[in-house]
Amino acid sequence: MKKIPGAEKAELQELPQIKERISFLYLERCLINRQDSSISITDERGTVQVPVASLSVLLLGPGTTITHRAMELIGDAGTSILWIGEHGVRYYAFGRPLTHSASLLLMQAKMVTNTKSRLAVARKMYQMRFGQEDVSQMTMQQLRGREGARVRKIYRECAKKNKVEWDGREYDPDDFEGGSPVNQALSAGTACLYGLAHSVIAALGCSPGLGFVHTGHERSFVYDIADLYKAEIVIPLAFEMAADPSEDIGGDMRRAMRDKIVETHLLERMVRDIRYLLIGKADTEVSYADVVNLWDEKNGFVRNGISYGKDLKLAAGYGKLLEDGDDSDDRDNID
Repeated sequence: MKKIPGAEKAELQELPQIKERISFLYLERCLINRQDSSISITDERGTVQVPVASLSVLLLGPGTTITHRAMELIGDAGTSILWIGEHGVRYYAFGRPLTHSASLLLMQAKMVTNTKSRLAVARKMYQMRFGQEDVSQMTMQQLRGREGARVRKIYRECAKKNKVEWDGREYDPDDFEGGSPVNQALSAGTACLYGLAHSVIAALGCSPGLGFVHTGHERSFVYDIADLYKAEIVIPLAFEMAADPSEDIGGDMRRAMRDKIVETHLLERMVRDIRYLLIGKADTEVSYADVVNLWDEKNGFVRNGISYGKDLKLAAGYGKLLEDGDDSDDRDNID
């Protein structure tokens, strides 16, 4: 067999788990290539190498150019890659899961398509935000009202604490600079949080589009998960940045978010919380089993890789199944 030059592809079990990775790396105006098992990043200041398997997500801003070989490595490493607009107001795309198992995806699909179980998961999401308050009997309308009041209160408290003028969450995705400093910081921080949530969801093999509170969008589950931490992390940090804003408040907010994600162990928390929401187990275990089965309507599944129906043969010409010993041939009945 011809040996392919370069480093060998790592097995999934050999890659760092999502909870152990660096949260994100933002790049702009550079060339991204591959050097063995790392990506090389080149701009006017020179070239640096980054072990891509240590990253959760790459945020590629304006002016970035990336090679096919670099994308191949990023995909194999299970690292999410998001092309984002200037200041991070838009993003798309993600890498392959860090697991071969579809167990979490199947559970997610099962629970989101049943009204009773979907409501139960949605209540668990709100319960995680409301603390000790009992939400077990609340309707979705009541939960939305409670959440709206909670977030407005947090905005007011953060504005008062940091002495920042607050007139509400207003922003134009096409005019980042037109927003107030605190709204700019909120937009930049929220983009980072969405990117991180998207990468964890993809790494665990779940669907970004099957949301429980949000619905109808390709990133509904991303918004569900990000909302668990937005009031705790993004909002207070944005008001801190806006209290003494620099000319690059978006960049400052990204760097502050990266530090806060490390400080709060957010990657590990996201993995644990997603598993808790879907299967009731608050752990970070990820299955690497490379198993493919065949679906069966009676038994659930049967083994793959087996030649079934050895006691049957096809009638010549029409694909009709014949039992052993039946030598009839439909072709004999043709005029």
